[in-house]
Amino acid sequence: MGNPNNIKILVVEDETHLAEGLKLNLALKGYHVMTAADGNSALQKWKEWQPDLIILDIMLPGIDGLSVLRGIRLEDERIPILILSARGDPEDRVKGFSYGVDDYLAKPFNLDEFLLRVERLLTRRAWSQEGSDSKGDISLALPRIYEFGENWIDFQTLKAHGPSGQISLTEQEARLLKLFIANRSRPLSRRKILEIGWGYSRGTTTRTVDNFIVRFRKYFEHNPKKPLYFKSLRAVGYIFDHDTVERG
Repeated sequence: MGNPNNIKILVVEDETHLAEGLKLNLALKGYHVMTAADGNSALQKWKEWQPDLIILDIMLPGIDGLSVLRGIRLEDERIPILILSARGDPEDRVKGFSYGVDDYLAKPFNLDEFLLRVERLLTRRAWSQEGSDSKGDISLALPRIYEFGENWIDFQTLKAHGPSGQISLTEQEARLLKLFIANRSRPLSRRKILEIGWGYSRGTTTRTVDNFIVRFRKYFEHNPKKPLYFKSLRAVGYIFDHDTVERG
């Protein structure tokens, strides 16, 4: 696992006493610890601080913990994430694991067990790093090249090809495309797209989502007015669906 003094842990918990208690006990083990009390600040601190492990509550003000998890997994498949939640039903656990969480511990929990789970996750992270020099590579979440219909997207070069020809994608466009692909055939509300894709950043509205869909239809649809892939769902949002071929 390496020297604990070099390891950074982000604790995302809105219960102040619990957050401070976890911070204290992790610090006593030698870890550097930072806390976040809501989903927005969690995403911001994750990007800026680049922790080695995230402890994540599900029920958070603003953006919920599962949306935080999904947003992180669009960019980083490797960082270990441990959910701490009062919602310990099998359905909640299954949902958490399907979104990419590494471990799930229901509240109330035993402190010694929690610390052992943290140590285990960090050990596994160290093993995975020994086998690869890449950290947080966006190509880990999806194949490097993703094809649908006559279209293809290269997530490493941010190049794509559609009926209109060659396309140079922005990072945000690539991020949203990954979100749709990861949720293929599943409806996504505008609100959920904003939560995961932007974290409700300042200046983003549901109209921002609509504008990106217009772009995607222009890029990848033969007839943007009658889309085959990026479809609208009345009173819901959007859905991305197709018969796909993936290659790496």
